[in-house]
Amino acid sequence: MNQNNFQEFKDLFFKSKKYWILYLVLITVLALSSISKRNFTDPTFEIAIFILVAIMGIFSILFYFSHNNDDELYKVAFVIILLFGITTALIVPICDVSDEVEHLTRAEITSQGVLVPHWTGDEVGIDRLYNHSDEGKYSNVKNDNVGFETIRSHMFFNDNREKTVFDVEGDTDKINYEPMIDGSAFEQNPFFGYLPQAIGIFMAKLLDLNVIWILWLGRIGNLVCYAGLISLAIRKTPVLKMPLLAVACIPITIYQAASVSIDSMIIGLGILAVAYFICMLKADKNSIEIRDVVIFTVICLLLGLCKLTYLAFIFLLLFVPRDNFAFKRVIPTSLASISIVAICGVLWSRYSTPALMHSWRSKLNYVNSAEQISYFIHNPAFVQKFFTQIFTTDLAWMIYGIFNFFSAGSANHYANTYYLIFVALFLFLFAILIFYPENNKFSIKTRLGALLVLLIVYVGTCFVQLLTWASVAYTNLGINTRYFIPLIALIPIIISLNKFNLDKPKFDNYSFILIITFMATLILAFTTKYY
Repeated sequence: MNQNNFQEFKDLFFKSKKYWILYLVLITVLALSSISKRNFTDPTFEIAIFILVAIMGIFSILFYFSHNNDDELYKVAFVIILLFGITTALIVPICDVSDEVEHLTRAEITSQGVLVPHWTGDEVGIDRLYNHSDEGKYSNVKNDNVGFETIRSHMFFNDNREKTVFDVEGDTDKINYEPMIDGSAFEQNPFFGYLPQAIGIFMAKLLDLNVIWILWLGRIGNLVCYAGLISLAIRKTPVLKMPLLAVACIPITIYQAASVSIDSMIIGLGILAVAYFICMLKADKNSIEIRDVVIFTVICLLLGLCKLTYLAFIFLLLFVPRDNFAFKRVIPTSLASISIVAICGVLWSRYSTPALMHSWRSKLNYVNSAEQISYFIHNPAFVQKFFTQIFTTDLAWMIYGIFNFFSAGSANHYANTYYLIFVALFLFLFAILIFYPENNKFSIKTRLGALLVLLIVYVGTCFVQLLTWASVAYTNLGINTRYFIPLIALIPIIISLNKFNLDKPKFDNYSFILIITFMATLILAFTTKYY
């Protein structure tokens, strides 16, 4: 570093002093709210991680202020997601994320070059073991004749779920390539949702790393893809850049992005779709070309193949002002896009629904979709209960889920009450989504259209869970906040109240501090819980 660069760094460091001091104060207060008695026994690791996130935060603030304009915010987004996300990927215990063992199976199979997992066995001989313990844990029986072929090292992850590398043996063993059969591998999901993870796993194999790197590089590969999608979304949208970044960095989102779950792809594509929608809303008259419609259609299709209810995002095309399009046949073109997405969705559903039989989910003997539909149709009180629940208690649980992490098989996560962190995060999101100081005038038609799409996806997802997860005549839906993150990105379009005449640059600066504060708090909360 030459003298001029050092002087610039020094000036930037002191210019941003009040911001990084605020950051340090906030992470100190929020971290203290997450500690317990066990953390005082040997706080060495906790202190080390605190120092690490403090340094990461100061670096992020300096990087932000050196790229402090809307045109370069996408670079900042990419850097902070990678910086805090990689740390999260290494800190979060082994396969702690919901269904991460099964996602890892599919990613490992994909790393072999197998894009569609091959089912070994007949339709009748699906042998599963279910451990209906207090934690609600489900385990697959490894049957040499029934399931999907993966490698023997898979058992290390299956046997050590929710443990850290300090609590297990064998994490430094070399990868065991001996073939074995695993019972479930998310056969119903599209292959492209696992390519980033597969590339990471392939690199772990290519470099002959220890077995733990199968998980770590798989997570990091997924994270890099997510960071790229969000960076592209922030770059594409002409307005609401900071609110979209805030949604992309919600702790539950980073938790999923730093895993091998396909939810990372769903959230990334969902936010990208919203960014393209905003771009079309704010486009100049006669500027939207056919290629723009094609790109949006492809994004919605890829998103919907990962989670079918999100196919409804294609309806957003109908709420873009007609004057913005450079061609005359706007409605026929939009309907053609909707038809293509719908047909592809139906065809994919015909494949993916039977594929669910090759999964432990097929053995949930309390689930019967046909009987559930019949009960739903013939019992109006049950219908009322369903809708009341999803818009009251379930919705409240979804909101609380912005800082509540679903574990693969332990109720301990539900016992964590991060009230201070949750309230602070909720108030911040409420402020940046509703009161963001940007004069964005969306038409009533656009707002209502976005609300309609939000409701279709939300209710549709809940209804699918009712049919595929809940007991007959019951509404134990098993829904989770991670299912609905892209819907949060629609909120500033649906409702925005620029009433307080706030200074946008200052609002953005403090918003950025809070964004990285909550990502740091995610890391600290897992550190105090598990280490």
